[in-house]
Parts: sequence; structure tokens; C-alpha cells
Amino acid sequence: MRVKEAYRVLIYSHDSFGLGHLRRCMTIANRLVANHKGLSVLILSGSPIIGSFNFRARVDFVRIPGMIKLRNGEYTPLKLHISPDQTLKLRRDIIYHTSRAFDPDLFIVDKEPLGLLGEVGRTLEMLKGRGTPLVLGLRDVMDDPRLLAAEWDRKKVMPALADLYDEIWIYGLRQIYDPFTGIDAPESVRRKLVYTGYLRRNVPRNRPQERPGGLIGEGYFLVTPGGGGDGEALVDWVLRAYECDSGLPHPALVVFGPFMAPQSRQSFTERIERLDRVEAITFHTGFESLMARAKGVVAMGGYNTFCEILSFDRPAVIVPRTAPRKEQLIRTQQASKLKLVQMLADDGGHDPKAMARALHALARQPAPSSVSIPGLLDGLDIIDTLASDLLLRPAEPIRTVV
Repeated sequence: MRVKEAYRVLIYSHDSFGLGHLRRCMTIANRLVANHKGLSVLILSGSPIIGSFNFRARVDFVRIPGMIKLRNGEYTPLKLHISPDQTLKLRRDIIYHTSRAFDPDLFIVDKEPLGLLGEVGRTLEMLKGRGTPLVLGLRDVMDDPRLLAAEWDRKKVMPALADLYDEIWIYGLRQIYDPFTGIDAPESVRRKLVYTGYLRRNVPRNRPQERPGGLIGEGYFLVTPGGGGDGEALVDWVLRAYECDSGLPHPALVVFGPFMAPQSRQSFTERIERLDRVEAITFHTGFESLMARAKGVVAMGGYNTFCEILSFDRPAVIVPRTAPRKEQLIRTQQASKLKLVQMLADDGGHDPKAMARALHALARQPAPSSVSIPGLLDGLDIIDTLASDLLLRPAEPIRTVV
């Protein structure tokens, strides 16, 4: 379905750290503008590297000041030398006034129902008063149900889901995992849930097929810890395997991720320079092209990586993190049961022989497409239809909200 021209979609992504939220929002934005001539999408993001990506025509972004979560659970400014409260107020004001000026016909909030530390609450109320359709987009797995229930209770999420949001899009399939498992949600909220399927990824047509270096050709294992902020253990384990076993079936291409600590990256680089069959890069904005050429993938199991593994039909070994959230562990356990991927639990010992065995097995592992799951990668098609329906819905009478 095509919507009329000049519609505006606003997407909020808090992005305190990592790449997951931003890349998911960009994927949705790119699909909407590709299918609807004249529709424009504006992304509100705190990602420090959002400007590194190439956006399609009619997709733009507003960069709000970044904040990161400390180990003690508190947030602090990423770059600004002002207090966290001042930074949060600045973010809140930018979000609110940008939303008023942009005047979207649809507002999609990614993952955090009220935004980082509640920063989107006032904006949601303002747009609700204008009759703007409001959508919460959730990944397939949020966290351990008990931890998520406690977090949502503390943040007073359920009243927002009941009173503010029109729909809740879950970017996954219920038969794989239901993120509302163990959540005491009223029937009025559960009626808003729509399971879209996972978001299919493609290699951008207008992007050259860049090769990261001279060593790696078409046959390599792609090693990716996502954004890299907590990926040191995975990279270390893979390097140990290559250091102890010269007969691994393919060379490895390691993509550190832009958020890996410089000292860790330097240490790994020194080890890689002593290996004949391993190459590394820090970051690649055309990551899809690297995934498409890989013989297999070794990853931590974040949402976007999982979507890419399914989309490019790559056999994968997943080493999920278990803290601070159980998200990757739950997703990988469910996918492993369905034989979509293989899971290798991190026991902390990083036995190089265990990783080497996994890599040998990876070369013989069936691709995910060997398992037939209807609707598995229909997410973008369903989102396109859902967005069209909301944009075409007659607006409710506008109430005055300041």
C-alpha cells in the first residue's frame, strides 16, 4: 500500500551505548522511504557514531547529547562536562521541541517505552494530544522475565503502554519467544501486540562491495562482537583457537566494533599480526556485505546480528553474553533449540580447543534455511503495512497539550 506524499515519521532511539537500536531504526526508516514516495523519516538518536552511516534520501537524524550507563547503574554524559541532570534536561528539551516542530504523522519509539530515564514521556503526551499514532517497537527478547517485570514496574511502564501507545510491534515471532512472558499486562495492552517477524537485511544496491584487506577473500569466518563494547572475551577466544590450531577450515575476519576499548583493540591487533590466517578491521558501515560473503559467523547474538545471520543464511556459532541482561542468552537458547544456530557457552576458561572444535563444526553446519519457519523474516513487510494503516487512519480531534 502506498501512502500519500508528505507524510512524516519520527523514530526515537535512546542509544546510550552500542549499535543495536540505531541499526534497527535505520533499517525500518530505509524501508519506509523506499516504499513510499515523499514520506520522510527523522531519527532522534544519542549514538555518537550516527553520522558515520549513509542514510537514504528522505531519512535524516537529530543527534541528542550522548549518555552512557556506568557499572553502578547510573547514567553520565558521554562527552559534555555538565551534570547528568543538565544533560538529561537538554536531551528531553531537544526531543520535545524537535517533535513539536517536525509534527510527525507517526511516532515510533524503540525499546524504551518512556525513553531514557523517562525523557520521552512529555513528548508522548504532547503527540497523543495532537492525535498522532504512537507505536512502541520491541525486539524479540528484552530480558529475563523477572528482571524485566521489576524494571518495568520501577519505571511505571504499564500505564504508558495502556494509556499512550496505540500499538506495540514486536520484531520477532511468538513461537520463538514472547517478550511479554511473565509480565502482568492487562488484556487492553496485550491486544496492542503485533508480532512482525524478524527484519530482513540486504546488501545496499548502491554500495560498492568493499573488501577490508588483501588477505581475506570470499571464504572466511566472520567474527563480530557487535559494537564491541563488551566483546573482548569473544575475540580473545577465537584468537586462542587460531593460535593453537593451524588447520582450521577457513581464515577469520574479525570486526572489533567501534566501541571496543582502544587498549584491547591494540592488544588483539598485535596478536593478529603474528597469525597468517586472521585479519581485523575496527568498523565497517557496509557490514551486510561482509556477512554476505562469509562462510560462517561467530558472534555474541545481539538482535541485529541474529537478523543478519538469518537474512544471509549463514551458519553461525553464538557465544551469548549473560550480563547485564539475559537477552542474548535467551535468544540463542531458543534459536539453538530450533537448530537455526549453534550455541557455545562461555565458561570463562576460553579453552582454545573448545572454540577450535566449534569452528571445525561450523564449516559443516547446515544454514538456517534448512529449518522452515513461516514468516520468519517478514518483519519489514508487516511493518510497512502497519505503518501505512496508521498513517491513513483519520486523526482524532486535537487536544491542547503544552
